[in-house]
Amino acid sequence: MERRVLLAVTLSFLVLVLYQQWIGPPPPVETAPDAAAGAVASGPGDPAGRLAAVGVPGSPPPPTPAADASPGGAAAPADSEIIPVTADGRPRTIVVESDFVLAEFDNRGAELVSWKLKRYADENGDPVELALPTVAAGRARPFSLRIPGDPELTARLAAALFRPSVDQLRVGADPAVLTFEYEDSSGLRARKLFRFQPSRDRPYVVEFEAAVETAGGIQPTTTAWGPGLGGVRAETSRLVFQQLPAAVLYGRPVENGLEQEVDVYRAAPSDVPEHPGYEGQFDFAGVDNHYFLAVALPGGQPSRVDYRPLSAAGVEHDLVEFEITLEPGRSELPFFIGPKDFDLLQAVHPDLVRAIDFGFLSAIVVPLHRTLKWIHGFVGNYGWSIILLTVLINIVIFPLRHKSVVSMRKMQELQPEMKAIQARYANLKATDPAKQKMNQEVMELYRRHGANPASGCLPMLLTMPILIAFYRLLSMAVELRGAPFMGWIDDLSVQDPFYVTPLVMGASMVYQQRLQPAGAASPEQQKMMMFMPVIFTVMFLWAPSGLVIYWLTSNLLGIGQTVVTNRIAGPPRVKQVRPPAERQVKKAGGEVAGPEPPQAGARDGQARDRSGAKAGRGGKGSRRSRGKGR
Repeated sequence: MERRVLLAVTLSFLVLVLYQQWIGPPPPVETAPDAAAGAVASGPGDPAGRLAAVGVPGSPPPPTPAADASPGGAAAPADSEIIPVTADGRPRTIVVESDFVLAEFDNRGAELVSWKLKRYADENGDPVELALPTVAAGRARPFSLRIPGDPELTARLAAALFRPSVDQLRVGADPAVLTFEYEDSSGLRARKLFRFQPSRDRPYVVEFEAAVETAGGIQPTTTAWGPGLGGVRAETSRLVFQQLPAAVLYGRPVENGLEQEVDVYRAAPSDVPEHPGYEGQFDFAGVDNHYFLAVALPGGQPSRVDYRPLSAAGVEHDLVEFEITLEPGRSELPFFIGPKDFDLLQAVHPDLVRAIDFGFLSAIVVPLHRTLKWIHGFVGNYGWSIILLTVLINIVIFPLRHKSVVSMRKMQELQPEMKAIQARYANLKATDPAKQKMNQEVMELYRRHGANPASGCLPMLLTMPILIAFYRLLSMAVELRGAPFMGWIDDLSVQDPFYVTPLVMGASMVYQQRLQPAGAASPEQQKMMMFMPVIFTVMFLWAPSGLVIYWLTSNLLGIGQTVVTNRIAGPPRVKQVRPPAERQVKKAGGEVAGPEPPQAGARDGQARDRSGAKAGRGGKGSRRSRGKGR
């Protein structure tokens, strides 16, 4: 039973690791790139209608402008007849900077072209870029507007030079506002407002408002987010499956007229065509990747979200773009564009933390994550925080480990008696019903001495969920991205570059096994346990260094606890049991050839004395028995 438990635990962990390592994301969606623009075919927010022009499967044909395409049925004036009334005199960008973000807005269309996170670096040491300006060339960029059913008006909004309220903006202790306005002689009036929150409150939140009005009245608008999301690292641990950009939303969608359960819905680029649109009440909807998130926050109000997969030139992975349409009469739409920091997400919206995919062990990962950040608040180093958290975990499981060592000592003491029982039934076949008596005798032996063979594996079974939870935590927590420890370990979320800690961890596992009682496991179990350090060492060569530090620290604490327990308990008391053949001969009254062990002889003498004493007190029945014996 113990061998099966160990084997099941090992195989379960191997399945998890092999799945993360070799089963990658689904194959990319094949879409034809737009050669002229250097980008892919356009999605639903493309004002030029390039999607159908390049023949993307499932795309609608480009609309044909009608003579009375403008609202109200009046003929739209030609471009040469439209004169800007409120507009900027030249194309330019407006820089918005805070302690956390460096953003750039283009006055052409009043759209976002760059959103850099100053506290997160890419492979080159530069701030992480989330807006992907090069991929968005010729595409619908973030915060671009689309007028449903009016592609001509959509194209005019995208080409208009909006007049900004300021030339540059610095976000400090108070909220800051950037406004873009445009008006022309056709009666088109458009206004976009970006309100930035103070750095101390919600540094990655932008409150967006848009209003478009024509001679026919206020027009419904759809807000688009272009191809995203940036921040995907090329270098990461091989043991960690990196989550590429995908669609994510949380709320209660409506399908076939029925409201679905409130849940998080995720879709990789290859899965988006199966269900590209969602209607319902959503708390957040957008795109995310391994560490970063760009979502709209409708606040549970009725809205529609549409997604489209993209394949871009110069990008190794597929992308996802989305657009969101609010119900008529609403124009305010907050956005969160930043890291998946647990505390930051919770400060924006309590359910926004669900965007972090901690897996099925989130009930363990979240408390570990909170405790780790709490310790980091005092220590200031995530490597030492992992070590201290490991110490706390081992203090909690100390009684279980102590019970495990004591149980293994009992199993070692009972090995001679177990082997004697097995020897008596060695000649029986496994299908023989009498073979069941052997199991009954073994269980009776365990019961008599208070031993439990499964208790030796209990601490390992309890630490495996913690190990997997630590794996998810160190793989997904953006706080550990680029977090240094000491020496050569400058990023706890990637593997040890010199493989020092995995090798030391493997050596600690070997030494820990040498401290275990020699007779507590069968030869088959001992052989299997010999391969455990090798298997774990090979796996942990490519594990995040923070995970290796946790496992190494846990091994060292386990070694110390085993040494202390063995010293307190003293040497094991091994019992000597006579072979079954010897007991059969003595029971028949014969002699045993060869010298008899002193301990066995002493016990036999004591047994004969007790037998004689009982016979002397036995009465008539005892005398008849002795007569028959003679």
